[in-house]
This record gives sequence, C-alpha cells and structure tokens, in this order.
Amino acid sequence: MDYQLLMAVLISIGILLIFILQFKIQAFLALLIASMTAGILAGMHPSTIIDSMRKGMGDTLGFVATVVGLGALFGALLERSGGAQSLADYMLGKMSLKRAPWAMVGTGLIVSIPVFFDVAFIILVPIIYALQKQTGKSLLFFGMPLLAGLAAAHGFIPPTPGPVAVAHILGADLGYVIVFGILIGIPAVVISGPIFGSYISKKINVGVPDYIVETNENEKSPVSPKIIMTIIFIPIFLMVINASFKHIPQKIWAISSAFSAWIEFIGHPFTALIIANLLAWYFLGIRQGMTKDDIHKIWGKSLAPAGLIILLTGAGGMFKQILIDTGAGDMLARSLTGDTTTPIIFAFICSLLVRVIQGSATVAMITSAGLTAPLLLSFGGEEAYKALVVIAIASGATMMSHVNDSGFWLVNRYFGLNERQTLQSWTTLTVILGLVGFSIALIMSIII
Repeated sequence: MDYQLLMAVLISIGILLIFILQFKIQAFLALLIASMTAGILAGMHPSTIIDSMRKGMGDTLGFVATVVGLGALFGALLERSGGAQSLADYMLGKMSLKRAPWAMVGTGLIVSIPVFFDVAFIILVPIIYALQKQTGKSLLFFGMPLLAGLAAAHGFIPPTPGPVAVAHILGADLGYVIVFGILIGIPAVVISGPIFGSYISKKINVGVPDYIVETNENEKSPVSPKIIMTIIFIPIFLMVINASFKHIPQKIWAISSAFSAWIEFIGHPFTALIIANLLAWYFLGIRQGMTKDDIHKIWGKSLAPAGLIILLTGAGGMFKQILIDTGAGDMLARSLTGDTTTPIIFAFICSLLVRVIQGSATVAMITSAGLTAPLLLSFGGEEAYKALVVIAIASGATMMSHVNDSGFWLVNRYFGLNERQTLQSWTTLTVILGLVGFSIALIMSIII
C-alpha cells in the first residue's frame, strides 16, 4: 500500500472537516484548500493539481448546474404561485399527519427509480416546504422519509444507472436485482426514513430557509392540485419514457432510430425540466394573474441561492476528482483483494471505502463491481447470489454521504442546515439505509 497516498487522503479529509466544523471556514473555500492539500501531499505535479481541479469542476457542473438552475426556477414559481401550498393542503386532506411521511417515502421510491436523485429531490422539495409551513413541524420530519425513498431507489432498484451498470459487470440478472432491490429497500427505507426522521426532527427543528423561499403575501386564487401534479409529473413521465426506451431492446419497440433519438432528447432531464418551466410560467404565473415582469423578478431571485449550491457542488467535484486522480480509491480497494472474505462482504467493504473517499455513489458502485467480478467468478454462485452482491455494493455506495458528495450539499442548502446538522441527519440516514440493506442482503445470501 502507498502510505504517502493514504496519509495525503487522511490529512486532506481531516483538514476539510476541521475547517468546516471547527473553524467555520466557508465550505466552498475549505473544499478548494482540501483539494490542493490532497494533491500536494500525494506528490502530484502543481500543474496537474490545477488541471484536475478544473476537470472536477467542469465535469460536475456540466449536469448539476443546469439541473439546479432549472429546478430553482421551477420551485420558485411553484412556491410563489401558492401551488405547493395548494398541493400540501390536498395531500393533508387525503391523509392524516401521521401518514404524511409514509406518503413521502412512496413518492421518493417511485420518482427516483427513473429519475436521477438530484433531479427528483429538486422537483419534490417544494412540497416538503409547503408541508412544513402547513404543519409547523421540522423540515426533517417530512424530508428524511423523502430522502430515504430517493436514496434507496437510486441505489437499489434498476433502471437507475448504478445498479444497472453493476448488474452488467457482475453478470447478474436484472429481474433478480429488481426483486431483491424492492424487498430489501422497503425495510431499509422504513427504518432510515419515517422512523429515524421522526427521531431526528425532534432534535433538529428547522423551517423553510429564508434564502430559498420568500413568503408570498399576495392573495391569489388557489391553484388546482391536479394542475400542480400534472406539471410535476410531466417531466418525470418524459424521463420514465426515455429510461424505458434505453433499457428495453429496440426490436421490442420496433421503432426507427430517429424516433428513438427524439425520445431520448425530449426525455433528457434538461429538456424535461425546460418543458416543466414553460408550463409553470403559463399555468402558475400568467394564469394566476402574474405579469411577465413579476415572473422575471421571481426567477431572478431564485437563482441567487442556486448559485451558492452550484459553487459548493462544483467544489465537491474538484475534491472528488483530486482523490480519483491520486488513485486513492483504487489503492484501498485493491488492498483487500488478497483477503479471504466472501464476495458479498468484500464488495460491500470496497464500495464503502471508495464512496467515503471520492463521494460519488455511482462511481463507487462501478469501481467496486469491477474489483469484485473476478472474485465472484472464482467463488461461483447462483443468479440470486449475484443479485444480492449487487445490493451489497449499492448498500456500501449509499453509506456515509459527507462533504465530498453533491447530495450532502443539496440537502445542506435546501433544508437550511449547517454542516454539523447535515452530518447528524442526512449522513446518519445514509449509514442506516446502507447498514440495513447490507445486513438483510447478507442474511439472505446465507439462507439462499
């Protein structure tokens, strides 16, 4: 093992955490300093450090910046039109307050199967705001169940990219992965979502952040909940159709490649969210009596907090890229290849280590799958066992979301938490979700 590289990683992560948690250095600046420290201590050439940071920022923001910006525009109109409040009233009228977190779990599970975690969170977070305003409870009471559902579907259930890629690398049957992903994901979500959310919301009582949403004092005619749900689910529907066309063979659809290309274009998160924003501009803005100048001002203000979220996410991407380019994740994972542990335990440890070091759940899943595949081949195992190894990898890659993960900063800013509170709530949720998922998978592998 390269001990210089190991020390570089540990020291840089320590500096990052101390700067943010102890000295209250702005997270964006702390991430930049930690990135440079890791590169210098690992022996990277100075110019390579800068190039790596630039690549990390560019690769991360190429997708996230656009999605966060479009989501901010959409969420602002949904809130200021009274649409989110109208939908919250409708939801609470259909269910008791005690059942609302369970509705958030189901929503998160369903929405995040075909939609990226960040996209689904940004689309649905205004509903959490409205529910919090309606009830006065902590955002975490509703937010933790939603996040648990989103995270579980993102990691455990195809056709999300991570489990699909892992299943392909390990030669696991997607049907088994879907079945086990649902069976294991549901109890994991129940414990990490509604149960843990009820507990942590009593410890951390936070309301809607002032910098995200402004209270709308103007009287407006109520927006139909059906219109709100239609606008929200149109982009989701388009992305579902796109995912379906990608993962089902062309022969089954019997369509032309040109038509397939247009489906992929329309169902891309960028296009789908643009369509949602145009619908919101008309139905939630113009139809509700807003002038074009009013909408322009609302959208302009919404991009201010989005800018901070984008910068933090990009800085996290820099730190991640530095750690990837040093080879830290690969070094630690390969150090375990001589161990005699079974594939399912090895796979979990690998994905957890890579996840903690470099941040991205999908990268952790794909990296650990590549390292586990030879071990799984020599070990043997039925299709069901291979699928459980996929879930074990997903469990490890879901755990320990912290300051080098873009999801950490999305939760941090959209819920108005400080870094310590985010670790206590969101990071703990991912630990519970991953541990429960792996524990059930391990038990099932022994039984099967």
